[in-house]
Amino acid sequence: MKTNLITREGYDRLKKELDFLWKEDRPEVTKKVTWAASLGDRSENADYQYNKKRLREIDRRVRYLRKRLEQVKVVDYSPQQAGKVFFGAWVEIENDDGEVKKFRIVGPDEIYGDAKGYISIDSPMARALLKKEVDDEFSVKTPDGFKEWFVNSIDYHQ
Repeated sequence: MKTNLITREGYDRLKKELDFLWKEDRPEVTKKVTWAASLGDRSENADYQYNKKRLREIDRRVRYLRKRLEQVKVVDYSPQQAGKVFFGAWVEIENDDGEVKKFRIVGPDEIYGDAKGYISIDSPMARALLKKEVDDEFSVKTPDGFKEWFVNSIDYHQ
């Protein structure tokens, strides 16, 4: 079950993608399909077949984005969150071996593509971190057993 939370930036990114696909990409591909169809025999027309397939992909993504944007709940930063780990926080953690990780806790719709350093609120690490404060110790169950971590820093503005 996917969580329906999303950051303001994540929502804006999905909305921007939807607008681009619907207002720019789709009309352009539709023109190519129309042009390729006008050339006659569609069975051996690679332009027609490729762009028709691309059009289906765009339509599928547009349907998904429209539905998803209605389902998600935008979570904006609130001053009450200061000092504790909640949705949208940038967190730096460290383990006993000196391994340091820094990431942002976001919704599952935000961790694809170029979103580096993001983890889903649904992940075991994010779940273990919720409500922790700087210098808190916590453990996360991994395939290799439990791992101990310490919270180095929490920030909501990056």
